[in-house]
Amino acid sequence: MIKKMPKYESYKDSCEQWIGDIPAHWEVYRLKSAVYECSNGIWGSDPNGRDEIVVLRVADFDDHKLKISDEKLTYRSIPAKEHQGRLLKNGDLLIEKSGGGDKTLVGRVVLFDKQYPAVTSNFVAKMTPKEWVISGFLKYVFSALYNNGVNYLSIKQTTGIQNLDASSYLNEKFCIPQKEEQYEIAKFLDNKTTQINEAIAIKQKQIELLKERKQIIIQQAVTQGLNPDATMKYSGVDWIGAIPGHWIVKRAKYLLDEINERSETGLEELLSVSHMTGVTPRSEKNVTMFMAEDYTGSKLCHSGDLVINIMWAWMGALGVSDRTGIVSPSYGVFREQREGTFVPKYLEMLLKSTKYVEYYNKVSTGLHSSRLRFYGHMLFDMALGFPPYEEQTQIVEYISRECSKVDEAITVQAEQVSKLKEYKTTLINSAVTGKIKVTELA
Repeated sequence: MIKKMPKYESYKDSCEQWIGDIPAHWEVYRLKSAVYECSNGIWGSDPNGRDEIVVLRVADFDDHKLKISDEKLTYRSIPAKEHQGRLLKNGDLLIEKSGGGDKTLVGRVVLFDKQYPAVTSNFVAKMTPKEWVISGFLKYVFSALYNNGVNYLSIKQTTGIQNLDASSYLNEKFCIPQKEEQYEIAKFLDNKTTQINEAIAIKQKQIELLKERKQIIIQQAVTQGLNPDATMKYSGVDWIGAIPGHWIVKRAKYLLDEINERSETGLEELLSVSHMTGVTPRSEKNVTMFMAEDYTGSKLCHSGDLVINIMWAWMGALGVSDRTGIVSPSYGVFREQREGTFVPKYLEMLLKSTKYVEYYNKVSTGLHSSRLRFYGHMLFDMALGFPPYEEQTQIVEYISRECSKVDEAITVQAEQVSKLKEYKTTLINSAVTGKIKVTELA
């Protein structure tokens, strides 16, 4: 699509390998010549009813729109004399100087296009464009630099935090046209990226609806069965409600035993438990923090055992293990009293269903809502409503079959989102490096 867009009449070598050829009348400048300074921010102190002002953080960056988001602004107390010279003006650019992550490099830049008084946090710096450069154009320049990894050369990392050497970064070169052309390019990209962002938002909404559909399939099947015409009965438990007439209701203490086997060597496979993935090998998580030197004394679990992350059960952090391994001593490990009571996958899906997770939230104890604990005795006091083993197998097979169809639809939508994002990146790069002549398209 971009290949068919109009080009400039003549080009010249930019002498920058990643930029390539640029329109003959464009010039190459160091970035520092396009902005006045790169001023660090300030964090201030907790709000006290005086001298309060908006402090913009990296969390306020809208990477899709390359602007600041107003959704959840942070107010801090900063005396006027301390924020003098740091106040933002409409048109300033904000650059992330510290932060980043495993998949996100530090160095993102967004436009401040607001009218309210604000400063940046100490992890964000402000850059004021000079008069001959349009901030709306410059935000796309920095987007192209970031997407091409130019910022990588100026990143220093200490103790897991990435720090951007702003002086080094602003010494990089880029091509900039005359002001009128900057206006045209910014206008063109604002229009096109808005259209692309809207298309992406529609696709992402469709993905969310498909994920909701998947959860409905699972919830209905594990708590109501597959026969919509089945005779229902009251389970005897208010929060479980009605279940098919032939299903069983029993408290967990008559179905499961808590197991406290311990590893003598600590050499078994290390497993973790989360609400997203259930029981999985720690090696698949790509997580190195909180690793112990010795796992002797860790709890053992075997294939078919139910493992509950006691501190995160309120989020549904549990699962049935498909292998032998070791887990944290603070986890709960449970095994069915009579083999053949549960199909492992059915038990996991039942206990992760909304009604049951809501029950964990209700009975868990703790001083803080994010640190509620769900202990073994709480599980044993809980009732389970479930079908015979053979029906559990049918339910698991049905869910697998139907969810596969939904997953395929999600994959199609996700691939389209990926292509739209790729197109947007290419379009920005092509426009700001002069590979396309947007003045004939705007």
